[in-house]
Amino acid sequence: MSPRSYRMGQRQADVEETRARIVEAARGHLAETGALSLDAVARRADVARATVYYQFGSRTGLLEAVCDALAAEGGLDRLPEVFTTADPWQAVDGFVAAFGDFWAADRLCTRRLRALAALDEETGRVVAERDARRHQGARVLTARLPDAPEDAGALLAALTGFETYDALARELTGPDGDLRAAVPALTRTVRAALSP
Repeated sequence: MSPRSYRMGQRQADVEETRARIVEAARGHLAETGALSLDAVARRADVARATVYYQFGSRTGLLEAVCDALAAEGGLDRLPEVFTTADPWQAVDGFVAAFGDFWAADRLCTRRLRALAALDEETGRVVAERDARRHQGARVLTARLPDAPEDAGALLAALTGFETYDALARELTGPDGDLRAAVPALTRTVRAALSP
């Protein structure tokens, strides 16, 4: 291997480490303050503000990266398996469980991100685009259910939103309880709501 290719490989590793550090700083800042200031994120990650822009292009790019990190940590990469489950009810159950894991990955950061989305137009667009994917998935899954009500996709989308898991988990396990504790009750609720 030439020295140049080793240096390029090391440089790429350094870039990826810096990127991950910035995303982690953004998550921490968001969880602590409920805001996302690029200057504060840069200070927290110990990089120049220009480095944040270089890595992500904009505040929106950083928000997307935070959402991607939450999705990866929350295991949303297993959704393709859910959509290929032969039994439509098992697929719906898998969808409910997958979002339980996802929302539980970083409850505080997710709560603050969604609150910020209600106040900040840019954050609102990023969160709305992510929610639209979940809504589309809910429509696809419920279209497979026999004799499902016409509004089945909308019901599944509403019942798999963060706020539903958050509120139900608080009722079941207290304010700091695991969001996954809501999955069994939500699975029953979804089955009852979507059954003919």
